[in-house]
Amino acid sequence: MSERPTPQRVRVTGPPRRRPPMARKGEVDADTRLGGVYVGSLLREQLWLAVRTLALLVVTIGSLPVVFHVAPGLASVRVGPVPVAWLVLGLASYPLLVVLAWRYIRSAERNEAAFAELMDEVER
Repeated sequence: MSERPTPQRVRVTGPPRRRPPMARKGEVDADTRLGGVYVGSLLREQLWLAVRTLALLVVTIGSLPVVFHVAPGLASVRVGPVPVAWLVLGLASYPLLVVLAWRYIRSAERNEAAFAELMDEVER
């Protein structure tokens, strides 16, 4: 009888969920002045996005304690046994935080995608 070689095992996986990172060559990787300008532009845009998001957070949720301090009548309003200030700060603020975080992440990823697209155009 002849011996047959044992077939190798094959791992079957689904399609990749994310695009694999492309090797970036050129100005950024070479750490040239132009690459520094590109990266600095991305960092400034990301910083400006963070400042805008933080400012919106401070204006909305950060001002609530001031509103309750300036209008002490609101502090005495109750919904059942719970003061309305606790409800607003404890429950109503979380959906706003989720929306702000979602918008921030979406915008940051958009900035990075635009940067990657710019780097692809520069390499051509």
